[in-house]
Amino acid sequence: MTNRISRRDVLRGLGIAGAGLVLRIDTDAQGQDLVIAGQPAELRVSTISPVTLRLSVFPRGTPLEQLNTDNALVGFSEQRRTVGPGTSLKTGDLTIGVSLAPLSIAITDTSRAVVQKLTISDAGVLEFPIGDAPLLGFGEGGPQFDRRGAVDAMRNGQGGYQLRTHGGRVPIQWLIGTAGRALFIHQPMGAFDLRGPVGKLTATTPLPIDCFVVVSKNPAVILREYARITGLPEMPPLWSFGYQQSHRTLSGPDEVMWVAKTMREKKLPCDALIYLGTDFTPSGWNTHNGEFTWKAENFHEPKKTIDELHAMHYKVVLHTVIEGRHLTGTVKDACAAPEPSGRIPDASGDLTKGTWPPERSVGCYWPHHKGVFDLGIDGWWPDQGDGYDGPSRLNRIRMYWEGSQLWRPNERPYALHRNGYAGMARYGAFLWSGDVYSTWETLKTHVPVAVNTGLSGIPYWGTDIGGFVPTPEFLGDLYVRWFQFGAFCPLFRAHGRTWHLRLPWGWNLGELGPDETATYSGAGRPPDAELRNAQVEPICRKYLELRYRLMPYLYSAVRETSLTGLPIVRAMWIHHADDPKAVARGDQYLWGRDILVAPVVEKNATSRSVYLPRGSAWYDFWDERLLPGGQEVSRNVDLATMPLFVRAGAIIPMGPVKPYTAEPSDGPLTITVYPGADGSFELFEDDGTSFAYRTGEWMGISMRWADRARRLTLSLTPGSRMRAPMVRELNVRVAGSPAIRKSRFTGQALNLTL
Repeated sequence: MTNRISRRDVLRGLGIAGAGLVLRIDTDAQGQDLVIAGQPAELRVSTISPVTLRLSVFPRGTPLEQLNTDNALVGFSEQRRTVGPGTSLKTGDLTIGVSLAPLSIAITDTSRAVVQKLTISDAGVLEFPIGDAPLLGFGEGGPQFDRRGAVDAMRNGQGGYQLRTHGGRVPIQWLIGTAGRALFIHQPMGAFDLRGPVGKLTATTPLPIDCFVVVSKNPAVILREYARITGLPEMPPLWSFGYQQSHRTLSGPDEVMWVAKTMREKKLPCDALIYLGTDFTPSGWNTHNGEFTWKAENFHEPKKTIDELHAMHYKVVLHTVIEGRHLTGTVKDACAAPEPSGRIPDASGDLTKGTWPPERSVGCYWPHHKGVFDLGIDGWWPDQGDGYDGPSRLNRIRMYWEGSQLWRPNERPYALHRNGYAGMARYGAFLWSGDVYSTWETLKTHVPVAVNTGLSGIPYWGTDIGGFVPTPEFLGDLYVRWFQFGAFCPLFRAHGRTWHLRLPWGWNLGELGPDETATYSGAGRPPDAELRNAQVEPICRKYLELRYRLMPYLYSAVRETSLTGLPIVRAMWIHHADDPKAVARGDQYLWGRDILVAPVVEKNATSRSVYLPRGSAWYDFWDERLLPGGQEVSRNVDLATMPLFVRAGAIIPMGPVKPYTAEPSDGPLTITVYPGADGSFELFEDDGTSFAYRTGEWMGISMRWADRARRLTLSLTPGSRMRAPMVRELNVRVAGSPAIRKSRFTGQALNLTL
């Protein structure tokens, strides 16, 4: 981990505000005109870093600033030199060669090998070699896992690609070649054909072309470079990584409190309760979609209800809906003329049959949120918006991040979105995969979807646990397996139709609750006998408690994400790029650096095949058996077991089980060392809610394990300070041994021989 340095230092190191070198390719110098799609054009090549180049082709005379009208890129200044076609120029670790007819840009590395070659036809079709190694990234959804061999229209939204199994599509034109290169095509958006040895991008608007080429054998460098281009992720609040229980149809205030009280009475950890809006359900929190007035039948005293939920230590999140084509401006803009919050009624005055304004301004729309916000709600669930163009989708995400801070300037906002765009991570945005079907195939597909989404600059991701639309396959065993997977996604949230079955105890109520399957093709309900399934709740409890115990590990990974751009759900490629078998595996992933997660995605499975990467040994998390890496293992499983493995050399901190993340606790921090290699871990802790960590109000504990000496060293991370309690009780153990070494950490260096 890299908690030793501040985010400001990281931004400076990434060169986000620094100077680059721009090389203007002067095609007129030798009397050769560059014409693309009938337009006289210019090519400019910018050095962003020693391993990253920006290549821009645009109509002659276009200001460079116009290449970022969508706000996807962060700022970097540029210097210019002029060269002609047919020449080579070395910049950083790369050498650029340019030729015309057609325009071709070849990039070679220090070994003089061509690592990328971009060709732009006279019609504006962009071509690039694909190579033999897996291609990853490309946003949420679409064909999985390796993107090679696919034709992808890169269509945004729930109609983008096979919604039932693959979820909503958030196309991010960031394509990672696991052999050691990546390509981010910022503009134009278009359709990709990746079926042959050469990939092709065909766009309806051929110019401008603005793309970035990254060349590095180090996956961490490649992902850092994407953060350099589109911005580092911001940190959401700690509570957003706890369990979130979503509601659908409500039968009044008693049901609101029934869920809240039962969760606490059963001692099932939960941080947030989420309420769906009306019109998507017979009874929600508001009067109509897009409106911010409470439905009195369910919340007849909204302030009192919110206060009662807060007293039980829940956060309250509300669903909002907006549709349209364009959303412009910022929350600081004045509103020129009032705009409705939701639909415009039809001729009869019916809002549900009305139309959505296609054009909106943030300055007019955001103030509609204030009355609800002032009552104390804690977060937002912005739904819909498939029809918005890319810049508007990003503008909406930015609105919830910046708008919330207008009214609570020192509180990290929370918003869960269904649509996204490049650059969304710098607004702390969560994303979920949309209205998927409850099938085993959907669960199986969502494992690689999670991996590719994380590689695409979207680190805070999850799915509706159980799937949104229940089908005949939706039985207790599928829910349990999905719940286990959800416990190891950044967003841990249960939601879907027939929503009582999304409660941890919902499969043992003896009744279905609201049946919401009639309007969906292929939907179905479980047999009555399945509604007395006593297995589900104890297994859900097991993974709820494990998630909360692992919160010190998870939250430290969130901090690392904010400093490096590394996701929380990590492709095996990130830490095992030299192991082709590991790189090719999309059915398993790393949770942070050191925990390998292998979700069970087959019905009635009694075993799960897992590949343990070479280069280190691995411990079975459950029984702490040590297994050599570089092999496929078959792990026996029952319904309560999802295979987890821990890297030798790992140091895993675990806290006590808590009912909610912010509960004060003097309970000991359990530190488990997995011997077999040297290792390290950087524990991060702050108040979990504010931005005070930016000014030094945080605690870091640097942990180092010297395997040969069997010595664990703990020290306060430079730049941080102790937080209460000022004496930390520790239970230190070595995996494979039951012995526990009790100790205390006060901020002074601590050496323990184990």
